[in-house]
Amino acid sequence: MESQTDKENPLNPTVVQLGLVSLFADISSEMLYPITPIFLTSVLGASMASLGLIEGVAEALASLLKTYAGRWSDRTGKRKPFIVFGYGLTALAKPLIGFAGSWTHVLFARGLDRTGKGLRGGPRDALISDAVDKKYWGTAFGWHRAMDTLGAAIGPILAILYLQYFSQSDLRAIFFWAFLPGLVSVLIAMRVKEATRPVVKKAETWSWKWSDLSAPFRHYLLVWTIFSLANSSDVFLLMKTKQSGVSLTGTIWIYCFYNLIYAFASPSLGKLSDKVGRKPLLLFGLLIFALVYLGFSFATEIWQFWILFGVYGIYMAATDGVGKAFAVDLVDPREKATGVGMLGTVTGLSTLVASVVAGMLWDQFGSSATFFFGASGALLAAILLFFVKRSPISKS
Repeated sequence: MESQTDKENPLNPTVVQLGLVSLFADISSEMLYPITPIFLTSVLGASMASLGLIEGVAEALASLLKTYAGRWSDRTGKRKPFIVFGYGLTALAKPLIGFAGSWTHVLFARGLDRTGKGLRGGPRDALISDAVDKKYWGTAFGWHRAMDTLGAAIGPILAILYLQYFSQSDLRAIFFWAFLPGLVSVLIAMRVKEATRPVVKKAETWSWKWSDLSAPFRHYLLVWTIFSLANSSDVFLLMKTKQSGVSLTGTIWIYCFYNLIYAFASPSLGKLSDKVGRKPLLLFGLLIFALVYLGFSFATEIWQFWILFGVYGIYMAATDGVGKAFAVDLVDPREKATGVGMLGTVTGLSTLVASVVAGMLWDQFGSSATFFFGASGALLAAILLFFVKRSPISKS
């Protein structure tokens, strides 16, 4: 159980261990993320629409489970079982992709991967908020995102080393190597300790009526749903880079750079949200997103992609951990995992639509249409977010 002293430390043992779990899990996943779309299109012959469908369905599956897992975690008072099992499924999915003979096999494996994500996400984020005092939530979430994203930078570097010292013509073996850091993440997760929490009685359980949610949280969910309907998978950014003439290795290096910016900026922006409030950071992030997507619609040179991905890392640092902290701010303290899970659910279901639409726009009208669509959604969401009630801890 966390002591009060531990709760005053946003980097207490629970938060640090969960950060390490995410570090190794993301090393595993991000070894594959920039390679998977190329594997699908060049090895398995999948179309861009199929690519969008795979990413959209996978993320939607994760999202549907986030609310269910969060509610179950809140009702039982348990976080760790969801975390361990979720990371276990994600690790297992990696070698299954290596065995794939068609894009439908990859769809199944990605679905298993994202099932693990759906089970662990809400309980893990709730455990972070359980472990520290609420005035440090932005700092704790920012640090966790930094560790998570550092893994997302290390993973592609390992992929580059594999491609350099082995063979770019055989992409299958890397999916088996990616299982190892995934297994390490599971072993660390098994060592995490959680405080005993009171079990929510059935009569006290959230009724699941839309009207029972706080008005600010309802408004926030609506705004983020609108944004997510235009925010397609990042694989489209990678494919734009690759199709503009950047080599596979160059594309992966750019992706590493993006993740390093994201990792290094997350703690500072998370801490800043503890001081000035979450909403200003989220507004800033949405505007940055719109500018980046407009940039991608016109980019053709490698130096332009380096700049755009770097700025995109700032957007992620300003919205990912901060967005979760904002959700926790706006819900009943007994329903933290449920609130974060609901945010993940509406985001992922919307991403399914966004990714399928993005793939269809790309196939029918070219890549610029995909990025104009994303930029427009971000600008609309920024306008609507301006009217959402600010976080209770906001200073501005």
